[in-house]
Amino acid sequence: MPKGHAFKTGDIVQLKSGGPKMTVSQYSDVGVTVDAANVQCQWFSGSKHQQAWFPEGALELAKD
Repeated sequence: MPKGHAFKTGDIVQLKSGGPKMTVSQYSDVGVTVDAANVQCQWFSGSKHQQAWFPEGALELAKD
């Protein structure tokens, strides 16, 4: 994990606007700027596995 990222692989996060709890799976090296990185997250919707990329700034650590 590059220095300076807010999350590490395995962290449980949520979008700041709400939504399901997701697991951080990786960071993208493509399109990364000084101010932002892209984070791939995975989660389940029922029994269906989902994954998507989100801007790091749109995520926060999930609350218990």
